[in-house]
Amino acid sequence: MATDSSTQTETLPEMDEDDFVIITHQEANASRRPRFLNDISDYIDSIAEELWPINKKIHDKPELGYGEVIAHYTLTAYMKTQPGWTVTRSAYGMKTAWLAVYDTGRRGPCVSFNVEMDALPAIGHACGHNLIATASLAGALATAHLMSLHSLPGRVVLFGTPAEEGGGGKIRLLAAGAYKDHGVDISLISHPGTVADCALTHTTAYIRIKVEYFGREAHAAAEPWLGVNALDALITAYNGISVLRQQTMPSDIIQGHITDGGARPNIIHAYAAGIFVIRAATQRRLEELVGKVMGCFDAGAIATGAKVKVTRLMAYKDHVPNRLLGRSYVRYFNPLVPEEGDGGRDGDGNEAGGPKKISEDQDVDDMRGQSGASSDQGDIAHAMPSIMPWFAIPPGPGGAGPHNPGFAESAGTRLAFERSLRVAKALAGTAVDVLTVDGLLEEVKKEWKRSMNGGR
Repeated sequence: MATDSSTQTETLPEMDEDDFVIITHQEANASRRPRFLNDISDYIDSIAEELWPINKKIHDKPELGYGEVIAHYTLTAYMKTQPGWTVTRSAYGMKTAWLAVYDTGRRGPCVSFNVEMDALPAIGHACGHNLIATASLAGALATAHLMSLHSLPGRVVLFGTPAEEGGGGKIRLLAAGAYKDHGVDISLISHPGTVADCALTHTTAYIRIKVEYFGREAHAAAEPWLGVNALDALITAYNGISVLRQQTMPSDIIQGHITDGGARPNIIHAYAAGIFVIRAATQRRLEELVGKVMGCFDAGAIATGAKVKVTRLMAYKDHVPNRLLGRSYVRYFNPLVPEEGDGGRDGDGNEAGGPKKISEDQDVDDMRGQSGASSDQGDIAHAMPSIMPWFAIPPGPGGAGPHNPGFAESAGTRLAFERSLRVAKALAGTAVDVLTVDGLLEEVKKEWKRSMNGGR
């Protein structure tokens, strides 16, 4: 029986003057299994067999960014069967973007989940986006179920976000006003890998740059002095970047490849081009590093007399996790971790171990969550409070992790699917905490503002 929402709110633990949550040892032990966890867990277990074929279809029919037609149709068709949800296909000017809204009609927080759908060229779902989709889908449905079951006010919005792999679908949704239009307060998502489970995932700030050099043709054997060698300019820049790495920080990453190296060996190359990716731990550090790389590009032009053109193609901000949301996630995730493991085996048939409980020491969790990868969820995290927990699935053959065909195999297994459902339960619990714990959303937003200003 549904009860009045006024009886469902919980009280946020006392805050000290630095806005840290103070919990006694007795309170910590009493909260090992959160109040709503059983309802969430039972509901997700009840729909698991409906979600498995959706997960498999997305995995087995991999599609590239902005071309996720099958995934778009499969997910929206299912959501249209769910009572209380309003579904919009091809949303905000993108063919494969979509959204589903569950609105109680009563004022309250708006919690959102992001669904990723795209795969990688030639190697399919080697980043496990089918599992990300499943976790967000199940988490959003469970949150709506709890809102109905316990008469909780507020809204849930499920965003289908295309083209995470370099296309920036979430950035386009942000720019189009999708999150603002729905008054979204927090954003939840997850990501599989072969690393330890953690709640406080940090990703790097990222930019992809195209550099082009323009020289002048000449016969490379008869009159080379009449030419201006664009390829030499590019190679000079490439070597300059290699030298630069000696003075970069451990978290700085610079990668590049030559996309056009000239026409023929006996022609002084009038055109050469390359793509470079630059990553850094923070947005501020990224801009500093970009400036240094630009110096290398200029050096190539000066050394050879070629002209240089630099085009910024795509950029992602670093993901800064919200610690209060992370604490809620751990509170729900840890009681779900089986003490005896879940029988996981890697792609070589060796015992891979089961999921592990996440450290309740947030400094430890924060350290484990450091990643050199990048995601457009970072841009979401700069616009609103966000978490993107990592969750471990067994590695593929040879210990293969993300962006390897072996990991794509692992992402398609039933075990990986079941682990994504465990994550969905913890994400739903996090959302329900925001909906029910008095003052939590306000504190989450305060902590987000501090983190955006460089604090914790």
